Amino acid sequence: MSEVWNLNWPRALGGAAISADFRTVAEDFVVDEMAFPEPTEGGEHVYLHIKKRGANTVWVAKQLAKLAGVRPLDISYFGLKDRHAVTTQWFSVWLGQKPEADWSQINSEEVSLLRFFRGGRKLRRGEHVGNRFKIRLRNVNGDRAAAEEVLKQVGGGVPNYFGEQRFGIDGGNLNLARHLAEEEGRCRKNEKAFAMSAARSWLFNQVLAERITQDCWQQSIEGEPQSEPSGPLWGRGRNLATGPQGELEQQVLEKWLSWCNWLEHCGLKQERRPLALRPEAFRFEWQSDDLLLEFALPPGAFATALLREVAQLVNVNSDT
Repeated sequence: MSEVWNLNWPRALGGAAISADFRTVAEDFVVDEMAFPEPTEGGEHVYLHIKKRGANTVWVAKQLAKLAGVRPLDISYFGLKDRHAVTTQWFSVWLGQKPEADWSQINSEEVSLLRFFRGGRKLRRGEHVGNRFKIRLRNVNGDRAAAEEVLKQVGGGVPNYFGEQRFGIDGGNLNLARHLAEEEGRCRKNEKAFAMSAARSWLFNQVLAERITQDCWQQSIEGEPQSEPSGPLWGRGRNLATGPQGELEQQVLEKWLSWCNWLEHCGLKQERRPLALRPEAFRFEWQSDDLLLEFALPPGAFATALLREVAQLVNVNSDT
């Protein structure tokens, strides 16, 4: 049975005072990967810097595998990039001793090859510096003065929520997680990976939401295992938080013990994630009825976590 999941997490900076159209066209959401792979003479991998529009990362990876005559597993990248966007990112192709492909054949209306060269190792998820965003929110309605008060606070940090896209369309990945964790159901391997990721993210967001409700999301409390306020990415082993913080997290997650137990049996290890997300080089500009935002985020951070503090978004196109 499907459930309606409440993904309307508490906001921390005073609430969204405006509404705006989000991703009306691909050019409204521009993402440039901040990554600098090093060339290696004679390397068995090929690094390709690709610009795409209206195409998702997995689809491009499959096209590269077909072009190179290799397995999809031989294609790697630093991270997934949105489909309804204009993005640049790096891919690596392990050729081994296979001949070089004519990489120009990847060019199409959706994909442009910017450059390529040989490298000595595959690119791995999350190893890049981060991502730089340029986002246009169109047809802004509401209290601009109140919105500017929020915008002035954004550079100091926003809640580091996992974005709604992590949970699938209509929370589908959470439905699957419930099926596996509470009903001991079965699914395909790739579906299980989505469910595990969604479940971990859901538990983290639950803890962060409670810390925001208690107005202590940017302050360490006794028992904090890191140098900055953090929340759990659940897995095997004891919770790394102790004392009052550990007790708070235990109370929040008590309702989700079956999920915690399932994640432990999946073999994941206890990790931590910062509660606050601090964008770099944040700036905003009003352009008639539009709001233009520019900023950079570290790997694993969601631009939508920042945007939701600023505006109620009308998602014209929002899948990844």
